[in-house]
Amino acid sequence: MNNKFDALKDDDSGDHDQNEENSTQKDGEKEKTERDKSQSSSKRKAVVPGPAEHPLQYNYTFWYSRRTPGRPTSSQSYEQNIKQIGTFASVEQFWRFYSHMVRPGDLTGHSDFHLFKEGIKPMWEDDANKNGGKWIIRLRKGLASRCWENLILAMLGEQFMVGEEICGAVVSVRFQEDIISIWNKTASDQATTARIRDTLRRVLNLPPNTIMEYKTHTDSIKVRPDGEKSLLPPLLTSPRQKALLPLTSVNWKCPAWAWEEFHGLVNSSGR
Repeated sequence: MNNKFDALKDDDSGDHDQNEENSTQKDGEKEKTERDKSQSSSKRKAVVPGPAEHPLQYNYTFWYSRRTPGRPTSSQSYEQNIKQIGTFASVEQFWRFYSHMVRPGDLTGHSDFHLFKEGIKPMWEDDANKNGGKWIIRLRKGLASRCWENLILAMLGEQFMVGEEICGAVVSVRFQEDIISIWNKTASDQATTARIRDTLRRVLNLPPNTIMEYKTHTDSIKVRPDGEKSLLPPLLTSPRQKALLPLTSVNWKCPAWAWEEFHGLVNSSGR
């Protein structure tokens, strides 16, 4: 069978060592495969809103990770373990993903959902994250699903009003507690981190005495955890704190207020 190497052969090519020729062909085929992969990746269609859909200000990507507790986690093993679910660019595309996803409260073991702007990996070492940090809230079991939904709707609806500072959000399901966090780009910008904190309190309807921890990614990298050990006591556990929380049951269809928060893009009649 002819191939592109035939045109490069001299008339006396038959005199060359057969092993050298085979090696050259294999190297050429490898280069072609790598080039084809690169071209295929560059041709991958960008995610855009569909006709008549309501675009978000940024594209976002859902990720999922799960690991065995107690095992040391390196940056490389973490990156290999995290799986991309999909990217969306509109309100409608978000609900197509979200309506089919398991709720955090139904996850088991050490599992995490991540929702980050497209192009940002949910890793401390990512260029967009390395100089930033995150607000952390630890929750008693049973609250993660509702708090996660409220948090990501607020993030997609641009309620934090801090420009391009927001990178993404994470919900981490653990055995004795659950953890939600929101990541921003610049840990040293105290005005921005304070605004994120205050908005987070509002959108989650947190009691005034709720403990919130801000942790820089630099600190997280220095002391890489070998498990998600709680640094703070579980929150929202006292009778008074529970009484301050909304008691409405979780409605997995889009709540009316959530639609309204998307800049009034759609009416409050729901989906």
